[in-house]
Amino acid sequence: EASDLENELRRLYITSERTVSLLHERQASQHRTAQATVARLEEQLHAITSRVESIDGRILLGERVVQTDLLVKQARSFFEQKDFQRAMQAAVKADHALKAQASLLSQELGRYADASRIAYWQTMAKQTIDWSRIHQSTAIVVSKADRELTLYKSGRKVLSYRVRLGFNGMLEKQFQGDGATPEGRYRVMDKRGQGQTQFYRALALDYPNAEDRRRFNYAKKSGRISPAKGIGGQIEIHGADNELLAQTLGCVMLDNTNMTVLYEGVSVGTPVTIVGALTRENAVALALSELAQRRDEI
Repeated sequence: EASDLENELRRLYITSERTVSLLHERQASQHRTAQATVARLEEQLHAITSRVESIDGRILLGERVVQTDLLVKQARSFFEQKDFQRAMQAAVKADHALKAQASLLSQELGRYADASRIAYWQTMAKQTIDWSRIHQSTAIVVSKADRELTLYKSGRKVLSYRVRLGFNGMLEKQFQGDGATPEGRYRVMDKRGQGQTQFYRALALDYPNAEDRRRFNYAKKSGRISPAKGIGGQIEIHGADNELLAQTLGCVMLDNTNMTVLYEGVSVGTPVTIVGALTRENAVALALSELAQRRDEI
């Protein structure tokens, strides 16, 4: 009987050792999985955030950016506390949030990767440059995707400057206060020097023009825009004296030094064509492509 009891105790001891060993292995596996998952999410968040900021997408995403960042930090905190189950739960939520961000940006900005839309923008720009050549005059083309303003004289490019847009500048302008920079064919209707504008200097555009009003009225009738919304106005190419206001109007803003050169180089009546992009490899399209790849990797 003593021998049987000893054998039973020995068996229980061996079993308990195996159980403890399995628990340690399971915990180590959970640790490795959670560690790799959290690290991967942090890397993806950093890369996506960088791309989002490069195309001014942060405002478009709104609170989603903050919420996703908090989820990733929460996953890291749970991991550090060795609560691997809750770390993985937070990681799954963060994973879904990152994918949702990429999907929303693709939905809202997908036209920058649309071949037919780009071809249309290219035609608009070419017609403006041709006008400049035919009339031996100046003309301006602005590419929103590349944040670039180019001045042509007699059909030839004479200068190119980096610009800033409205806080929702990459979107199609729909109504007053949406922060979007309009796209279309415009003209300089007034040159405003110091004392005539709240900015350093400004070239006032004829937004809204007839085409803008047609689109706006159609959007209202179809219910895409609230009846209470107005079409807006006061779109300018201007300097940087009032940066806060510049980011609420959807204007095109240059550094003051560059604004001086542009201001002196154009006259009232100068055509200004604002397009989304001029090439399929534009900055927004490339960013969306990278975001889509990262979304699939998450």
